[in-house]
Amino acid sequence: MSSDRIPTTGYKTPFELSADIWSAAAQAMEQVGEGTQVASVMADVDVGETPSEVIYRENKLTLHKYEPEGDTEQDVPILVVYALINRPYILDLQPDRSVIRQLQRAGFTTYLIDWGEPSRLDTTLGLDDYVLRYIDNCVDQVKDDASVDTVNILGYCMGGTMSAMYAALRPEKVNALGLMAAGLCFDDTGGVLELWGDESYYDPEAVTDTFGNVPSDFLDYGFALMDPIDNFVTKYVHLADNLDNEDLVENFARMERWLSDGIDVAGRAYVQFLRWLYQGNLLYHNELELDGEAVDIERIEMPVLQIIGEYDHLIPPDSSKPFTEVIPSDDTAIMEFSTGHIGLSVSGRSHAELWPSVMEWYEERSNGISLESIEGIGPTYAERLRGAGIDSVAALARADAASLADAADIPEGRLTPLIEQARQLT
Repeated sequence: MSSDRIPTTGYKTPFELSADIWSAAAQAMEQVGEGTQVASVMADVDVGETPSEVIYRENKLTLHKYEPEGDTEQDVPILVVYALINRPYILDLQPDRSVIRQLQRAGFTTYLIDWGEPSRLDTTLGLDDYVLRYIDNCVDQVKDDASVDTVNILGYCMGGTMSAMYAALRPEKVNALGLMAAGLCFDDTGGVLELWGDESYYDPEAVTDTFGNVPSDFLDYGFALMDPIDNFVTKYVHLADNLDNEDLVENFARMERWLSDGIDVAGRAYVQFLRWLYQGNLLYHNELELDGEAVDIERIEMPVLQIIGEYDHLIPPDSSKPFTEVIPSDDTAIMEFSTGHIGLSVSGRSHAELWPSVMEWYEERSNGISLESIEGIGPTYAERLRGAGIDSVAALARADAASLADAADIPEGRLTPLIEQARQLT
């Protein structure tokens, strides 16, 4: 092509644009590096400040208890099940943007599972260990500590997926189930992660055969590469332009502290999660088993709330929403908010506009009325009902009189008005 045919519109080529972006990033990093204020804040920033008491330990796991605040105390506590990736203090990143404090202020005694970091001795831990052993043991600890028959559960990300498994396996112990940014359906709905994890391209055993447990750096870089411009360029440019904004610098420092504080994932659990969920979609299709026990989602009859980020690129809405359509619960809700995966737990707008609605949802289902409070249920009937797996008023409200009559050894004619009362109370 002759030179007189080369366009001279003033537009830059993709290569020139790329060079400009990286040049801006380099300048921003230089500015940030020169800012002693930033270095000081990064070193001193506090996270996870809400006081708690450790009430249970098992292997690397610790179970934290947070006391309720305010004049109203809810009767049914909440157990928060976090993901196996990163640290759970993202739910308590700073006082004014803390999911934990939202729960406290709503009057809930709150319990949080901190999984800790697996060692080389833990490479063989699988989803059966985390769901059937660890989560179940923590639920029993919460029940004993709070003197209740059932607990509310709030599961976040991978913790939400495991919470759904648990609710299907031990429904009699769950009063209400909240699933926050939980991957539940992978049928070309899981975005970039599902594509990268497709069995045509990715073999998770190649990672675990090499490392044992999956290194946190491997996971962190993978997540960052899903949006490389924002994660490696834009955020530093934004910080460099706002070094005189103390609040922004502190917020940036807290997020960077959390992002850089990753933990390894037990090898066997990682492989199972990839093979069974992302590649096999077994939970959604009701074909999953843990330790030989069917994870029967047809047993998820308790109230279920899905909390979803509209712009979540890790767990897109379409990898969560369809789950509501394949479970039998007749009390389901979806709260979709205009934020991303992490924004659900840390954005100011989420805490001002989303979390009050989440609290109301749990409050309406946490009256904690005992079986004995229903007219016609005395100690004998209560014992028979609990022996048949009916541990709460909510469970009784979901029961079928004809099916329950034989199991509880209570005449169907007597059960019908009791179930009717229960339904009026829930």
